[in-house]
Amino acid sequence: MKTTQRDARIIFLGTPMFAVASLDILVKNNYHVAAVITAPDKPAGRGQELHQTEVKKYAVQKNIPVLQPEKLGDPDFLRQVKSLNAALQVVVAFRMMPEKLWNMPPLGTFNLHASLLPQYRGAAPINHAIMQGETETGVTTFFLKHEIDTGDILFSEKVSIGMNETAGELHDRLMITGAKLVLKTAEHVLSGEFTPVPQESIPLSLLKPAPKIYKSDCRINWLNDMAHVHNQVRGLSPYPAAWTELSDPGGIMHQVKIFRTIPVVSGHDHAPGTISTDGKSFLNIHTPGGFVSVLELQLSGRKRMPADELLRGFHIDNEWRAV
Repeated sequence: MKTTQRDARIIFLGTPMFAVASLDILVKNNYHVAAVITAPDKPAGRGQELHQTEVKKYAVQKNIPVLQPEKLGDPDFLRQVKSLNAALQVVVAFRMMPEKLWNMPPLGTFNLHASLLPQYRGAAPINHAIMQGETETGVTTFFLKHEIDTGDILFSEKVSIGMNETAGELHDRLMITGAKLVLKTAEHVLSGEFTPVPQESIPLSLLKPAPKIYKSDCRINWLNDMAHVHNQVRGLSPYPAAWTELSDPGGIMHQVKIFRTIPVVSGHDHAPGTISTDGKSFLNIHTPGGFVSVLELQLSGRKRMPADELLRGFHIDNEWRAV
């Protein structure tokens, strides 16, 4: 007898806003979400007040039971999960899980990943796809197994990437596309109408990883061409943000984050990092083969703003350099 959405108990695991859209679409389509598992409340801000995850906030509003274990392998927690008798677990933007947890439901546990697996496995698939200059990415659902992001693929959906699209903008589009894919996957897994595809069976000439982003990955190297710099900027915008240092004529360094650029191919004899500006309306930084026109940036200690607005209140001229 097939399990239907009317009687199947589902446990949802997730933390940030990216996961809320998937939880919401399951709830709105009358799936029985028996409980939500999310990260514990954490102190944040100047007052160190406890902050709830976005998934918890949503679950509380919908009167869905919330579990927040410190350790996912804790025996008491696992017994609590088992007592819920869930047929299926759905994971979106969560952390690593022990096998005792993901292998518990009879129908298994599937995860939503923001890339077209097996490409861009890892913690930062959206960032890396843009930084590599991809014109297409997507979302994939797959069954969990021991190795991260390597389980059998259930369904996927392709999404194009705009040439100037930032990671933040792509994130928001993939969040919605991913939620729809989660709904489709839950329906098919519960009905038994699916054919898992082992990732090892997908032919690839090159496997592209998507590891965690560190501050060193965010520093702009002006020896790279304008397309590479442009992709790095938008792939890291708005967070954690690409950054550089601007050296004034006196040798004082000013750290700056850059959020938006336009790459321009141009023949020139300027050294990489040379700045061209009229001091009021545009800020260009030269690279081999061209330059990037900086549209939006943030000086350390100041707010994020358009380049022309910053130039009206902060003096930068052609004697400055990006290093």
